[in-house]
Amino acid sequence: MTARQAGSPAESWQEHWFDHRQLLRLYHSDENCAIYLDPDVRRGEVSWLPRYIGAVWRYSKATYGDAFGPDPRIYSIHHAGRHGGGHAGYYVSPVHDYHNVSDCGLDTWREGNDLARELPAHEIGHSVESANNGRHGSPAYEIWGDSKWAEFFIYDLYTAFGLEREARQVYRRFTGNRDDFPRRGTRWFRDWFFPLWRDCGQAAVMDRFFRLLAANFPSEPDGTYPRRMNWGEYLHFTSGAAGADLRGQATRAFGWPRAWAEELERARDQFPGITY
Repeated sequence: MTARQAGSPAESWQEHWFDHRQLLRLYHSDENCAIYLDPDVRRGEVSWLPRYIGAVWRYSKATYGDAFGPDPRIYSIHHAGRHGGGHAGYYVSPVHDYHNVSDCGLDTWREGNDLARELPAHEIGHSVESANNGRHGSPAYEIWGDSKWAEFFIYDLYTAFGLEREARQVYRRFTGNRDDFPRRGTRWFRDWFFPLWRDCGQAAVMDRFFRLLAANFPSEPDGTYPRRMNWGEYLHFTSGAAGADLRGQATRAFGWPRAWAEELERARDQFPGITY
């Protein structure tokens, strides 16, 4: 596999990233996904994966813009009994040979295992946030961290797919989650992301957020974002995506430090094209 080629996926793929050293075998490929399995994944458990992974990536492209690099596929890697959890890769990076990647490990990939859906969706959500609209990186990553945008993405995905049981389950879990950032006891999903989803067009509000970033936030000639956002910028861009001033909602969800008010005023001056 060479840089930025978008031909047919290879029949095998030797891992060479982090502590991964398995020889992966191609299980399935189509215009939306290429699914690779390590030697210990039981093939009898994964017949449902092509349909699901393909649908997740197809929905992602339809919802968040079809500018995720030259290859139309997500490369979905599945491990059994090793590399628990997951990570993502992006088409601009040589780490995963210039592919958008979801790389996950579980003990079992049976369809009845809720994590078999949730883990790849989480990692594909990182590709959405970090490789959309011809831009590279996630300026808001240090604001919302590893999992808060992922909760929005997963809940919206399950709802769009009509997975009612799964949507109710993650709603209860995500609503109950508490985090220590930006202040102790913050409920990101309950007080911020779910109200955005409910009141501002569901996934469309985050599509607008990413488009506003791509059109207005500083980027290098190759499309890379050179820096992360501060809180004032994040609230300015999110208010623009929502079409409403979100200071009141932000105060209820996160508090309102004086520094944020100053950052917000600077963001309004720096990005006057974003209005609400």
